[in-house]
Amino acid sequence: MSQTTTADAPIAPNAQRLLWAGFVAILAAGVGFGVRGGIFANWAADFGFSAAQLGAIGGAGFTGFCFGIMVGGVVVDKIGYGKLVVGAFLFHVVSAFITFGATPGQEAATAYQFLWWGMFTFALANGILEAVSNPLVATLFPSNRTHYLNILHASWPLGMVIGGVIGWTLGGENGWGWKGQLALYLVPTLIYGIMFLGQKFPKSEASEKGLKLGEMLKDVGILGGAVACFFIYLFFKGFLAPFFESPTVPTAIAALIGLGLLGGIAAMTKFSMGHWLIAVLFVTHALVGAVELGTDGWIQNITGAILSPEQGKILFVFTSLMMFLLRFCAHFIETKLGLKPIGLLFVCSLFAVAGLNFVAAVTSFGPALGALLIYAFGKTFFWPTMLAVVGDRFPRTGAIAMSLMGGIGMMSAGLIGSPGLGYFKDRYAAEELKQADSALYEEWQSTGDASSFLAFEKVQAIDPKRLEEAKGKAPEERSAAETTVVEADIRGNRSTLKTDSLIPAAMAVIFLLLMFYFKAIGGYKPVKIED
Repeated sequence: MSQTTTADAPIAPNAQRLLWAGFVAILAAGVGFGVRGGIFANWAADFGFSAAQLGAIGGAGFTGFCFGIMVGGVVVDKIGYGKLVVGAFLFHVVSAFITFGATPGQEAATAYQFLWWGMFTFALANGILEAVSNPLVATLFPSNRTHYLNILHASWPLGMVIGGVIGWTLGGENGWGWKGQLALYLVPTLIYGIMFLGQKFPKSEASEKGLKLGEMLKDVGILGGAVACFFIYLFFKGFLAPFFESPTVPTAIAALIGLGLLGGIAAMTKFSMGHWLIAVLFVTHALVGAVELGTDGWIQNITGAILSPEQGKILFVFTSLMMFLLRFCAHFIETKLGLKPIGLLFVCSLFAVAGLNFVAAVTSFGPALGALLIYAFGKTFFWPTMLAVVGDRFPRTGAIAMSLMGGIGMMSAGLIGSPGLGYFKDRYAAEELKQADSALYEEWQSTGDASSFLAFEKVQAIDPKRLEEAKGKAPEERSAAETTVVEADIRGNRSTLKTDSLIPAAMAVIFLLLMFYFKAIGGYKPVKIED
């Protein structure tokens, strides 16, 4: 494969086909994600799941991604892109059959297992594909990574637009069932399989230089490895908990797994501490995953509760469409407006803080549209621009650092963002109802397991089936008790969004400090392995 001499040109003749094949692959993930966000209410009605349980199922749609992208990122330079694409395609197909094993009338525990494992397998496929697509595009377009990685990831919001439109037009009382809606993500799955078929792939800069795995991991080192292993510890702690009566045993096993993996990284890198900036970027990307993907999984549910389910779907589609269009503007923003990647991330953090707080305050469709436009700009450039920063600053790591960071972001979304928002929805709604009418709360509280999240106190949620029934009625048809409960739920959703805005606020502080750092060392610029 011949190299070009033009600064902005790709390095392979089939670069555009590979770019768009990766685009369609991530599109399939976005379609599945977008549809899933619109059928949470179906699962609550069919199986009686609380918001925390739905958040945990949604979380599996992220944690599986972590394993796919982390393992894929480690081996991609050794076994090649093609084999990983085949594996991802098979996992995408199998995940549909697992998910569809959940049927109304089943015991809730059985349905939960089908949905959890179906989402986990779906996410595993998505992670493998990103382990291919991110380093592939970064390699194909070394002089303009921010622009092309944003184009690649424009497919994610486009997929969510399509998924949202599917729920908007095919869902509803007389529409398709949730299985029929979800199955449509298999269409782009088939297309990306055909587009990748028979293609030749370039090697990353690190692979071209013949760097071994330990050398690629040196910049990650113990510091970056500790961040990744902490999230792996959190995953196994939660995953193993149902199999043991005592919480001490799964915690100990999870700690051994995390420490064992960290020890392996230390040994392979000859106990390199790694670069502090990678560790900071890993932590920051965990916040990105929590606020972007965690919020995306709930936003149409939350805005639908504040306004109406139909308006929630429309607003979700609108926000995702704005993300899709804006991601084609990254090159313009970077070159014409002079915002380097870290500066762009700082500005986006401020917009995200403002957007979430504005959305929390809306009472009608028009203002909600404007508030979500601000939020959409805020979250648009986070994920791909963070990947571009790692590609620019740490080329020695090849696909590994980029894949580890993507895995951390998804793991954070699955373990913190999605279940965390579900927990706070349950908690704030329950607190609002308890404050408004404590006797009514006692009558309406769920008889299922209490909602819990990390070290926060457990809370008994409002009965999800009764809540959905009340929300499904026109306001004039609700009883006084139902009106009180629904209004408490709305206030709880507003409080949830305000709490969510604290995450991008923390990110803004980190990016501001990084701007000072790069200014002190002469400015932000991509580096080569020789540097």
